[in-house]
Amino acid sequence: MAASIKSLFTKPADEFVNDPEIEHLWTIKAVDQMIVHYNLISSVPPKDLKLTKKDDIIYEKFCQSFPDFPCDKFKTEDLKSDESKAKWRPFCEEFKGEVEDYNFASLLRLDCTGDYSEDNTVVVPRIQFLALEIARNRLGHNDSVYLSKKAKNEQS
Repeated sequence: MAASIKSLFTKPADEFVNDPEIEHLWTIKAVDQMIVHYNLISSVPPKDLKLTKKDDIIYEKFCQSFPDFPCDKFKTEDLKSDESKAKWRPFCEEFKGEVEDYNFASLLRLDCTGDYSEDNTVVVPRIQFLALEIARNRLGHNDSVYLSKKAKNEQS
């Protein structure tokens, strides 16, 4: 079954016309990735995390392409406006064939100090998620999640 699901995700996007089953499968995978990611940044000091083998390259290109991007807290428009998409699209396409599932839908927190919630989550391509989360980890922005969980565990 996993192989047949994976083959669905390799088809061209224009073959999918709001198929509810496909949307459901994408949602399941995105939520699974969200849970794994949040558990990671809650359990391990984020600065020690490697999300991919290409973290260094992703981070370097992100810093070059978006030197002033406020990766700790931003608005949906910073990623989804026509102007933003025009800047992000070339960045994302640089990783086609380099990062597995680079354009797969992923869930990203708008404010890294908050949890995943309807108001604090946006759907983005996986490479955009990776770029921002790698930057958050390296810049210490995800430390609050780890430190909060660590404090709760120490109180138990």
